[in-house]
Amino acid sequence: MIHYHYTDTEINTILKTLTIVVDTRENKNQHILDYLRKKEVPIKLKALKTGDYSAFIPRNEELGIHRDLYLNGCIERKNSIDEITGNLGKDKRSAFENELIRASLNPFVLIVEDKDGYEKILKGEYRSQYSPQALLGSLKTFEVRYGFSMVFMDKLLSGNYIYHHFYYMAKEYLKKGML
Repeated sequence: MIHYHYTDTEINTILKTLTIVVDTRENKNQHILDYLRKKEVPIKLKALKTGDYSAFIPRNEELGIHRDLYLNGCIERKNSIDEITGNLGKDKRSAFENELIRASLNPFVLIVEDKDGYEKILKGEYRSQYSPQALLGSLKTFEVRYGFSMVFMDKLLSGNYIYHHFYYMAKEYLKKGML
């Protein structure tokens, strides 16, 4: 396979077209959509098989991009530690783990919109019968087993994080001729 090496000017031009894909089933994400729209980031609503967010570079014949190029990665978003612990209950744990298995086929990040989330885990400040040690053990085991990172942040930063995660992924791929 021959890889094309873009100039810095071409890379900057291409990155301006980076489009964030938002899963049509994603809800309570107006703060993310507002951020992307304010920054004039192109958005495409589409049902995703895994994750809540992904990205692609649209076809650009002038630069030799003959089809949309989807990035190999996704972001899953949870709105709180309680949402995660709710997914770890007896009747939901296998579904949550299956979601992680599907997502692990590509690099992914799990955003938890709670900047104090890690501290809440350690202090047991969540709705669950899991002890802090058991919850931390499960989550850290999942991270290693399925090759993802969990990031805790204020929900007002999620849109920024999502955009820049994919922006720098695309930039690196373009620099290395991987797209």
